[in-house]
Amino acid sequence: MKFIDEVRIHVASGNGGHGSVSFRREKFIPFGGPDGGDGGRGGSVYLVAQASLNTLIDFRYQRRYRAENGHGGAGRQMTGRAGHDLEIKVPVGTLVYDDDTRELLGDLRTEGERLLVAQSGRGGHGNLFYKSSVNRTPRQFEKGAPGEERNLRLELRVLADVGLLGLPNAGKSTLIRAVSAARPKVADYPFTTLYPNLGVVRVATHESFVLADIPGLIPGASEGAGLGTRFLKHLSRTRLLLHLVDMAPADESDPATNIRALEVELAAYSPALAARPRWLVVNKSDLFSSEEAELRFQQIRAALQWEGSAFLVSAASGAGCGALVHAIWQALPGLPPAPDPKQTEDWGDEDEVLEGWEGDDLDAEWEEDEA
Repeated sequence: MKFIDEVRIHVASGNGGHGSVSFRREKFIPFGGPDGGDGGRGGSVYLVAQASLNTLIDFRYQRRYRAENGHGGAGRQMTGRAGHDLEIKVPVGTLVYDDDTRELLGDLRTEGERLLVAQSGRGGHGNLFYKSSVNRTPRQFEKGAPGEERNLRLELRVLADVGLLGLPNAGKSTLIRAVSAARPKVADYPFTTLYPNLGVVRVATHESFVLADIPGLIPGASEGAGLGTRFLKHLSRTRLLLHLVDMAPADESDPATNIRALEVELAAYSPALAARPRWLVVNKSDLFSSEEAELRFQQIRAALQWEGSAFLVSAASGAGCGALVHAIWQALPGLPPAPDPKQTEDWGDEDEVLEGWEGDDLDAEWEEDEA
């Protein structure tokens, strides 16, 4: 299944039903008076978070949603039936924006959480409503109010406590396989990971945290090199970043230089994300003897003048992974919570994408992408 983490949809609530003009006419009741009922309200549109979903791919096939209209009123003071509300299921972790105003409407973080995105149209009054002592035979009625329509942008950001950051083939997928039950693809070529993976790391009974693995970054990612920085947004909810580095890269590059290059890309993408707590994890210690691996580890720390937490591990053999997991679990309670997206959201890089989009061109946009 293709991983889709951003879509645009159009939603419309139901129109309210019209009020009725009717007069009571029964045998032996010559002056029955008005009895036209009110129209029913239309259906509203809600987004509902569901944990069983992990991608927005379903919205590629249907991107226009409309709730049921309310029914009109009738004689004998009968109110029209209300339209059924429409519930649209989205993955947990979905951010919802008004695509016209760029306003953040909601952040669906918990299973079953509901967000009203299109308010129903109110039903119109029948002529019974207008009856008074000076207007005994009213013939006016009220039309139902139109429903609300909105263009929405849905953006999925995975919910994780800890995020993995590093170059392609640094061993991020191997590490998440070693410490959790997640089984992402592992191979000996770059960009094996093409979309984010989540793994639940169990420390003890009823004690666990979520680890996120994203596709690797390369120098120039902020300018579109490789897979670019598209998936870095999935680390925005994390409280701790693990900067994973290969202590002996296949291209014989300097690990310290690689770390500095990714620090530049991270800062170019988001200064707030670059300021997040970050630990250094040097991987592939199994390629050397314990003495040589420790020597190389200390050389990397010295070259970087790294004063924060640092760990030497081997994701392939599992060496050092237990100590890393334990240290993360000990540190998480003292780390600040993930920032509120309302305070950190930046649309600056997306102006070009949003500028050319109109609600009536949804299908054309996707067909162009597919081509």
